[in-house]
Amino acid sequence: MATTGNPLSITTSQAPAGHPYFADLYTFNWKKLCFGVPAICSISVALCLIIGVEVGHPSAGLIAGGGAMTIGFGVNQRIADSRVAPMLFGTVAIGLSTLVGMTVGHNGYSLLIASAIWSFLYGLLTARAAGVAWVGQQAAITLFVTSAFPAGPRAAMDRALLMLAGGTLQVILTSVFLRILPELKSSLVELHHLTVDRTADLLFHSDSDTRRETLESIREIPLSLPRLSHTAGFTYAIRLTITVVLAAEAYRRLGIQSGYWIPMTALLVQKPAFFETFTRALLRIAGTLAGAVIGTFALTHLHPDPIVLAILATGAAFLSYVTLSVNYGLYSVFLTSYIVFLLSLNALPGPVIAHRRALCTIAGGLIALVIHLDALRRHRDQPTKT
Repeated sequence: MATTGNPLSITTSQAPAGHPYFADLYTFNWKKLCFGVPAICSISVALCLIIGVEVGHPSAGLIAGGGAMTIGFGVNQRIADSRVAPMLFGTVAIGLSTLVGMTVGHNGYSLLIASAIWSFLYGLLTARAAGVAWVGQQAAITLFVTSAFPAGPRAAMDRALLMLAGGTLQVILTSVFLRILPELKSSLVELHHLTVDRTADLLFHSDSDTRRETLESIREIPLSLPRLSHTAGFTYAIRLTITVVLAAEAYRRLGIQSGYWIPMTALLVQKPAFFETFTRALLRIAGTLAGAVIGTFALTHLHPDPIVLAILATGAAFLSYVTLSVNYGLYSVFLTSYIVFLLSLNALPGPVIAHRRALCTIAGGLIALVIHLDALRRHRDQPTKT
């Protein structure tokens, strides 16, 4: 679920000049096909799932594997030229979002408030660097997913720790195999300095010079990120917030766990340009339907045991990593298959979940498109250039 570019580089009413509006529907960028890094990222997912099965706690392995799967996409991101920073910040973000998501649940109005805050912040971050926006995106997605499992503070903390464990395992193994351990070490030292050391200074050595130095460091953070138009960024954030809140309300009224796919899909497919939203929604829906059929067919005819399910889920995760930059629809096929196998590993009815996910994905995509109809109207009202 990685963000591969800056969506605000396209205006809300126009597609790039000379670029077919629906090219993404039939374009497969096979030049970006690679297997080395996806294989490395899949190791952590496999370890979490298989260890969970072997120790008799497949649900714990499922949660940790989900954290590892999410953070694996961060290897393609950059924050200040660092490959490790997005994964580190992403790990912390999904842990915190897990606590909030499970606390608010999906039955009350607190879900709408949390959804508005998370989606608005993600919309604003999208006007910054792509790696920073990716962290915001994963935080929002995790909020929606974990809201399907409302629980008390202790259960929420347990799940958050499992997510953190999976994400941390992914960061460590990826750093080892990609030989970026020195970067990981320097990032951890810097993170420690910015959090623990700064907090200790403020608590125990809170003189005016320390406070002033800390405030100056905080003020410099936004300046280190590339800026786009404040108007474009704010407009997109507002549109995204409206879309996600409406989708979250549909999820709240539906009252089923699988309903979190409605706001999650709305968040993922909503883009500033209508035609980009349209093609992304079509690809997401088509890929989800195809993945649901493939996953259901495999479960019906193979009747796999837990270890085989863990292997199938790992294989689908690997193919998701591989195809992310090739074609969004193809990526959605393997991502859906991964979810079907993953949930079946936890003794959940995979085919039923796949069917519900397909319907919720369609609903989320339609909500995103409806909110964007005004952009289509403005596009059609523009005078034709000759």
